Amino acid sequence: MTRPAGLARPRLEQPVPLAGATASFLAQRDLRSRSITVYGQTLARLARYAGPDTPLAQLGPADLQAFMDTWYADAAAATWNLNLAALRSFYRYALRQHLVADDPSAAIERRRLRRDPDRRVIPARQLESLWHRADLPVREKTLWRLLYDTAARADEILGVDIGDLDLQDKTATVTGKGGITRQVNWYTHTARLLPRIIGGRTRGPLFLTSRRPGRPIATLDLDPATGRARLSYRRAAECFTTTTGWTLHQLRHTRIRELKDDNCPLPVLQKITGHRSLRTLTEHYPGPSPETVRAWYGNTDPDARRRRETEREPCLPRFPRSLRGARRCSLAQRGRQAWTATRTSAITASSAICRLLPW
Repeated sequence: MTRPAGLARPRLEQPVPLAGATASFLAQRDLRSRSITVYGQTLARLARYAGPDTPLAQLGPADLQAFMDTWYADAAAATWNLNLAALRSFYRYALRQHLVADDPSAAIERRRLRRDPDRRVIPARQLESLWHRADLPVREKTLWRLLYDTAARADEILGVDIGDLDLQDKTATVTGKGGITRQVNWYTHTARLLPRIIGGRTRGPLFLTSRRPGRPIATLDLDPATGRARLSYRRAAECFTTTTGWTLHQLRHTRIRELKDDNCPLPVLQKITGHRSLRTLTEHYPGPSPETVRAWYGNTDPDARRRRETEREPCLPRFPRSLRGARRCSLAQRGRQAWTATRTSAITASSAICRLLPW
């Protein structure tokens, strides 16, 4: 990283080993738990690669590039960029703390992502057949329906406690990214399944494991009535993928596609999904389905034989359905009366003419 002329380098502190800088970085209070997990994994690998006692200031761009090539050369673009972001966040912290003079991670290039959001959408027929399967355990079926109805992230729904539910209004309070809480909603078919997994419980996690844990776990993740633990994301994802071949996140993508096809307004869709950025919602998630696009072209075809509703000629006001029969009867009666009157007039006129003729 180059510096403008005349700008002095910051005074560096005493050399700090890589392990010590990593520990202080991960101890920051503003890091989310998910970030701590990802950053900690990346930095732990860096410490094993370079050595935990290596002074942080000795690592240069070539060292970090070699580390990335060693661990993530064959990884997907998203995985490469995620771990690179962890390194850059770590070195930004080191710069603020005057632990390094430059950011060696800035020289590493990000990989270009080739996203195809439509590939993540589950076909409608296959999803409908999944909902009608009778061999699914009630826990899995309730979780999958709840994920689909709410369009929420899997970890948000798995973190729901019974006290967060409002069964009457079919809503619940979830905690999303950044600790931000929001309300999610579901439909009646899901509301009928929820009491079956709640049973008589009044508190504790909503979704539980099948048996009691074999090791101590956090009190917040333990159900006091049954002694079972909260269902983990790993186990929930494994059950869904084994049964269907899809991922839990594909339920979210599919639901967002359906909401877009139903012309859900973007502000409402943003509220449903919990996205803080409309750009993320429009670029990284599928747009309208091909069927919706074809229907739009069919309805706006200028050469269509049948005129669109807005271009039709104004029609006479129609009678209510209950009066249409009476109206048809009255019109028929009027026609018969007119024909009878015309025939009578013609006969009368003929008789008058006959009387005037000299025969």
